[in-house]
Amino acid sequence: MSKLEQILVLDPPSDLRFKGPFTEVITTNLKLKNPSDRRVCFKVKTTAPRRYCVRPNSGIIDAGATVTISVMLQPFDYDPNEKSKHKFMVQSIFAPPNESELDAMWKDAKPDDLMDSKLRCVFDLPPENGRVNDVEGSTDVAAPVQNSSKAADVPVAKAAAKTLSASMDDSEMKKLSEECRRLQADMGKLTEENRQLKDDGVRMRRAAQHSDHMTSNQTGSSSSMMQHTTAASLPSLLVVIAAIFIGFFMGKFIL
Repeated sequence: MSKLEQILVLDPPSDLRFKGPFTEVITTNLKLKNPSDRRVCFKVKTTAPRRYCVRPNSGIIDAGATVTISVMLQPFDYDPNEKSKHKFMVQSIFAPPNESELDAMWKDAKPDDLMDSKLRCVFDLPPENGRVNDVEGSTDVAAPVQNSSKAADVPVAKAAAKTLSASMDDSEMKKLSEECRRLQADMGKLTEENRQLKDDGVRMRRAAQHSDHMTSNQTGSSSSMMQHTTAASLPSLLVVIAAIFIGFFMGKFIL
């Protein structure tokens, strides 16, 4: 038995396009239309589940109804080599009469009962980061040249951004280095002034002690000299007094 053809109509039918820059969440809508007269169950799968959020990722579409699926690409560093690697697959199967049997239906479904469609993810750079595609009518030979040019522009832009960031870092480092040198010079000056103040204080204390010692020595010398002078002049004074008394008595008796 051959595999069933997809009953759902997908819009877009083959590509999910995401427009950069990819520094924030990018959302693309996928519409699923059920043109049949039966209810259809669907499930959306991807080869990169960590990169995308799909709401809703499964459900039931009534006959003649349409469901809009939001596919959200998470922020990432764009790499041109990844633009064709991610893929989505929409699986569908006719719904059973009882909705409570959905889990068992997907688990027990036979490959011949499943219908699927595959979509490729396409990353579009904004105009300032990549070249705009040529108008319709361009030859197939020119397309690879444009893609390679676009891919080459991205590393150049990244290199320029890194160079600018490095130059900014260098200027900041220079400012910090100059500030550190200035602070070290100020610390050296303060240390030298502190040392000089300590030396001046020591010299002043020594000078004060020496001055006190000299003053005490001079005071002691003066006292000794005065005592010596007093002691030396005392006998002479006694002689003079004795001479005066002798002269007084002699004169009195002689007169």
